[in-house]
Amino acid sequence: MPLILAVDDEANILELLKYNLTKEGYQFIGVTNGSDAIKAAGEEKPDLIILDIMLPELDGWDVLRILKFNKETMSIPVIMLSAKGDVLDKVLGLELGADDYVTKPFSPREILARVKAHLRRKRQPPPSEEAKEEIRIKNLVIRPDRYVATLNGKKLDLTPKEFELLHLLAANPGRVFTRDILLERIWGYDRVRETRTVDVHIRYLRQKIEKDPASPEYIETVRSVGYRACPEK
Repeated sequence: MPLILAVDDEANILELLKYNLTKEGYQFIGVTNGSDAIKAAGEEKPDLIILDIMLPELDGWDVLRILKFNKETMSIPVIMLSAKGDVLDKVLGLELGADDYVTKPFSPREILARVKAHLRRKRQPPPSEEAKEEIRIKNLVIRPDRYVATLNGKKLDLTPKEFELLHLLAANPGRVFTRDILLERIWGYDRVRETRTVDVHIRYLRQKIEKDPASPEYIETVRSVGYRACPEK
């Protein structure tokens, strides 16, 4: 069964997570500080990490930053936990590569639903031969089989979610994807309150691929609907 690593300095939170996750059949490891979290992630290679922000030694932001810049751990989904519900905290987490963000106090059912959604995405079958073919839009080249995108011949430094968004849109040029559909396809949610998650990822993706993010060449906003990749004219 999938292994979940939970990081929180509150013993009652770890016990709550352990009880509910093991009840569902998941394996569980709980640690109480950032240093142990990095060590456990590297040694145990968990399938998913639940990471609190307020931690001793290294806080959750530092842990997330280290995990996402390490090739061995960068692809592990991370759900951030925080007592703060500030939009800026959520934006920072998404910018650093977090896959999800849950505010304390949380419902165990909500955590379980999000864990299942992210693990379901990891279990998706490998891409078909057709899906492995490179995609080109103007000077942008996407190679799904290598998980690499280049612009003007230079490799783009994309987070996993940014790459998946770019790949999905570029593989369907001209097709409009609503925020709800993007949440379902990229994050695995059937329904979620924070559609801003998509907007934040698109914003940072544009900063990496557009000459002028305010006048995009590659990803176009369809007002009140969603986004689409601009077909090459």
